[in-house]
Parts: sequence; structure tokens; C-alpha cells
Amino acid sequence: MTKKALITGVTGQDGSYLAELLLSKGYEVHGIRRRASTFNTHRIDHIYVDPHERGAKMFLHFGDLSDASQLTHIIYNIQPDEIYHLGAQSHVRTSFEIPEYTGDITGLGTVRLLEAVRRSGIKTRFYQASSSEMFGASSPPQNETTPFYPRSPYGIAKVYAYWIAVNYRESYNMFVCNGILFNHESPRRGETFVTRKITRAVAHILAGKQEKLYLGNLKAKRDWGFAPEFVECQWRIIQQDSPDDYVIGTGESHSVEEFVVEAFGYCGLDYKKYVKIDPVYYRPTEVDYLLADISKAKKVLNWSPKVAFKELVKIMMDSDIRLVGLEPKGEGDAILKEKGINWTKNIIQYQVSSKE
Repeated sequence: MTKKALITGVTGQDGSYLAELLLSKGYEVHGIRRRASTFNTHRIDHIYVDPHERGAKMFLHFGDLSDASQLTHIIYNIQPDEIYHLGAQSHVRTSFEIPEYTGDITGLGTVRLLEAVRRSGIKTRFYQASSSEMFGASSPPQNETTPFYPRSPYGIAKVYAYWIAVNYRESYNMFVCNGILFNHESPRRGETFVTRKITRAVAHILAGKQEKLYLGNLKAKRDWGFAPEFVECQWRIIQQDSPDDYVIGTGESHSVEEFVVEAFGYCGLDYKKYVKIDPVYYRPTEVDYLLADISKAKKVLNWSPKVAFKELVKIMMDSDIRLVGLEPKGEGDAILKEKGINWTKNIIQYQVSSKE
């Protein structure tokens, strides 16, 4: 029997890669998207087939994480075997500007989904997308037993979502898992996130379309990985015999400045000529150092990352250089080919064996 999966945040970076992965494994994929006056499906347009066509395996439903009744309606009608809750207000700096909305969508949105599952009475496996921002000021390296010390409304909302997921697992014997993912990037990353902001700016500077790049704290250190690999972990987590929580990262940490140096250096540019510090991009409270201890994921999930930090930068740079109409160096493309990742319409499509 064909498995059904429901993805919140299907139009985002992770949601689009996850949809590809599940389709490659023969799933019927359902995604929830918000109603908007502009098209917001560009990350999944290449895999979406009109549901009226024969053989369609992907279906989109209008819904919002603030609307409990609609979420209940969608879950009851689809009755998915697996739910991947990726949707959120996920921009950390923005969460300081809209803390109430962030708490409502990122925090309470999770309990609305869990309660919809509980009330529907269906047996499903639930994945909660937790975040390394929950660790905040806790000393590195961080693993599944590290105390949470969030430093933003986003991190605080994710802590609530994490613990409500654990509570539903323990209270109602539901199959609920947390994936505590450290920063993961790709050419599909939103343009306001720092890594994509950097690679996009470098490409535009190279093309003569931009003169300066304005950033905030260059000293903040993050454990940056490649999003398609992390999405595979989301699937692996939910396939285990028992529900549990896992930290997913690379085990390496690099500063924002290191990312800047690598991106500009890849194009033969001196970043000091182009990068300016603007205090507006500083957070009121900063997370200084995130570093994942992925011992559990390696042992239980039999997973370890393949794309290294410098390779990630090259992959993203080649993509953004191509998007401004220039010919990239191709080192990122070569890495994609080496790792078994195909390039399609300026979008990377993760090819995973359906035999797993």
C-alpha cells in the first residue's frame, strides 16, 4: 500500500527537498501552503503535477498553522501515515520584531497539529522540526542532553514546540519525534538568511549589480550543513522502531566571517572591499557558538554528513552566479555530481535510492 505523507512548510527549503525525497520513495505527498496573493511555489514547481492528471502523487492544500479547524479537517481527510511539521516563522532576527506571531505560529502551531492528530484518532508518525537555536547560550558541543537556553523569540517558541511534542508522546503514546537540526543551507535557502544573503550578494557584485554587502555579527559561529542531507535524516528519524529525539549537524563550526571569506575568495574577491557592518543586523541577544555532537545520529540512524563546509559554499556560489547570468567556476557543480546530486533548472534535486 502506498504511504501518505503530509508536509507543513512544503514550499520552503526543507519542504521541497523532503517532497522530492518522499516521491522518489513512492509516497503520495500532501503539502500545506498558505494562501497568498503571489506565487510561492517556485521550489516545488518542477515536481508538481496537476492532481487531475493520471498518476499524480503530489497534492497541495490551503491551510494555516493558526487555523486549528482547517488543520484538523486536512489531517482527518488525508489520514497520513507520516506528518512532517516543518512550517514555522523561522527567521530568527525577524522573531524579535514579531514575537507574538512567532510564538503563535512556531510554538502553538505545533500543538494545534498534535491535537488535530489526537482528536482524529488516526495512527500516524509525527516529526517535529526542532532547532539548534533552542540551545542558544549553552556551551558547545550540544547534544540531546544539553540544557536549552534560547536567546530569541524564535528559539523560545521552538523550545515550547519541542516539549509539547515530548508531552504528547508520553501522555498519549503517540509516535512523535524531534529532529534538532543545526543550520542547514542550500541554493534554495531564503534570500534573507545570512548564508544566501552572502552568496547572492557576491554573485551580484561579480555581475556589477551590487556594490556593498551589509552584515551584522561576523563572529557568530554556526554548524552549517547541506539541507538535502538533513532532510534525509528527517525521514530516517521517523522510520525508527521507537520515537525519539536526535541532534543533526556536521560536527564542525565556522564563523559568519569564514563563510564570507570562502564565498568572496571563490570568486577572487577581497571581502574587505565590499563588506560593511550595519548594527541594524545585530540581534538584541546573540547566539555565539553552536556545534553539534551527532554521536547518536551516527550510531542509531547510521548517518553522517558528506558535504563539507567549503563544498557547501561552492555549491551555493555556483547556483547564485548562474542565476545572475554568469558562468560559474563549476567546482560546486562537480561536488554535486560527485555526491550523486543532479542539477535541474538551477535547482538541485536530491536523488535517493528508493530501495532504502
